[in-house]
Order: sequence, then C-alpha cells, then structure tokens
Amino acid sequence: MKFVAGKEDLLNGIRIVERATVVKGLQPVLANVLIETVDNNRIKLTATDFDLSITTLINANVEEEGKFTLPARKLGEIISRLQDELVKMELNGSVVTVTCKNSKFDIIGISANEFPPVEENISEEDTVEIETRPFIKAIRQVVSAAAGYETNNLLSGVVCEVNKNILEMAATDGNRLARVREVVKNNSTDSEKVFEMLISSKVLAELSKISLLTESDTIKICKELKKIVITVDKTKIITRLMQGQFPKYNQLIPQSFPKEAVVDKNNLISALERVAVMVSEKNSIVKFEFTDGALKLSGDSPEAGNSQDTIDIKYTGEPLTIAFNYKFILEFLKIAESEEIKVQLNTPLSATVFVPCSDEDYLYLVMPVQLRG
Repeated sequence: MKFVAGKEDLLNGIRIVERATVVKGLQPVLANVLIETVDNNRIKLTATDFDLSITTLINANVEEEGKFTLPARKLGEIISRLQDELVKMELNGSVVTVTCKNSKFDIIGISANEFPPVEENISEEDTVEIETRPFIKAIRQVVSAAAGYETNNLLSGVVCEVNKNILEMAATDGNRLARVREVVKNNSTDSEKVFEMLISSKVLAELSKISLLTESDTIKICKELKKIVITVDKTKIITRLMQGQFPKYNQLIPQSFPKEAVVDKNNLISALERVAVMVSEKNSIVKFEFTDGALKLSGDSPEAGNSQDTIDIKYTGEPLTIAFNYKFILEFLKIAESEEIKVQLNTPLSATVFVPCSDEDYLYLVMPVQLRG
C-alpha cells in the first residue's frame, strides 16, 4: 500500500470515521481505522464498534494497492500536526511510514485481516432521499430528549417519519418529549411512500457532527429489517435499526391549555443559570411562579442556601406555581431558534409545553416535579 493524499482530506476522513472506534475494547483492532485502496484515485477509511460502522472515501494518488489498520486517534493526532502539504503513506511490513515535507513518522499497526468485515451494501428497495439541512436541524432539536445510550432501550432511540414532504422526528426519555415537523424536499423514487424508522440517538448525534465535515445537499437512507445505511456525500454510516413499538407520543401532548405565557428566551436562560447556582445537584429542581406580568424563579439546597430571580413576561392568567428539572428547560432554550418562547400551562402536575414563537412546528413537553409541602 502506497499513496499520496492532501492533509485536510485525510484529517477530515479520520475525524469522520474515528467516531465509530472503540478505545478500550476487547479487540485492539477496533481502536484502529482500516485504510484500503479502492482504485488509482481513491482510498477508503473504515471504523467499527460492531453496533456502528462508518466508511468514507478520500481522493488520493494510489501508487500501490493494499490495506492496513492504524490507531485512529494517534493517526489523527499526527496528521493534524503536519504542514498543509501532500501526505505520503507507505506500508512496509507491520509499519506505515507517513511523510510530509521534512516530517516523518513510522506507525505500528495491525493487519487488515484482523479487522471485522463491514457490510455496507443493502437493498435499496426501502429508501428515502431528502434534504440534509432540515434533517440535521431536526436531529439537533430532538436528540437531547432521548434516554441515555447506556439504557439500551427503545427510549434511547429517535423515531423518524417521512410522509411525502413532511419530516417528523421525536424523542422522549419518559420525563420530557421533543417533537419537530419540517417541510423537506423529497427526492425519493416513490415519494408517496411513508418511510418510518427508529434509530439510536447516539448514531444520530454522531451523524449531526459528521455532517459538519461533509458537503452534500441531500441525505440518503436505505433500510432493511434490521439494518440501515445512511449516505452523506462520500460517507456511509451503517448501524442496526432499533426494534420494538415506540410510545404513541402524539397522544401525550395535551390538546388545549387554559394558561399561556410568553417569555424572552435569553432573559429566562440568564435567570435560570443564576438561580441554579444554589440548586441541589441531586434533584435539579427550580420552582416557577407565574403571576400577572412576572415569572419568579427560585431554588434551594439544604446544604447551600437558596436563590430567587424575577423576570418580566407576558402572562395574565391565574397565578400558577410549578416546578421542573431546570436542566431540561435549559437544554431546550439553548437549542430553540427564537427570541421568544411560548409556555403552555395547565395545572401544577400537568405536562407543560414550550414552543418557540417563530417555529411552532417544534415543541418540547416537560413533566413537572411535585413539590413537597
């Protein structure tokens, strides 16, 4: 194996695939990236942790065919420090020599024969191709509401549906729910077909980051019964589809709200962050007191003391006191692309819905915390 490639192309490729590596796995080769020549003008980089596999193609001048694996993080560290020139990589036995201008590195790797096979080709019978930008935006709006990856249950997934030109995405961890609807350009062969899937929130979070390193106006998703392949530009993400019945989340959203407030997003963020300084990390509870034209926030911690802050809001309903895990609210506020937020309320123990005033197709439902005494 012997080739020459641009530094930035190599570095971007490594950064894309290393998200699927395992640093402390039982198999050392899973911490490596597989580098293989494809033809005279391209090489392919591949990484996998078995649950998630990522491949990407890079333009290169290939002088000798071959394949080998190298530690992904160490290789990325080396390439990032090189001058912005052409990089030459040559395999000699179990060592790859990397040269660039006056710099030279000999990196010990592992044979490509030890790298697990990655099957990236599946039937394209069930495929959707839509715009990248609204798809990635929707991911960022809902993914934080999913349960943690380590739970390995359905609630750690994100449900996605493409129906004609409407993309709907939703996630819930049981305490909160995020749902977004986006109008998209559907380039699928059969754009009338409803396309549904449940994907790990971890995979979608990685896709969101990878999209920053790629250039593609569309994203293509192919799925089979248990597997899915997502293609963005020259990159493919291969992972398993989550199996099971996701909760009927739309039924959880109240149809009407007797009380409604409009708050300035940045004012609420600042006030929450101030009050949270004195909130117990064990429960992260902040009390919200809605009164005519004002919202009072308060928190306390038995070992530290208490705090309170008041901001002006638009609210003319009956006074209402309700409490939330403030971290849930802050996560939503920092994602919402609107100067004002609509807060739709019912009772102190009923679900509350937060909606950006400039984007009412995005909603964030939070279950309140019961106050003692």
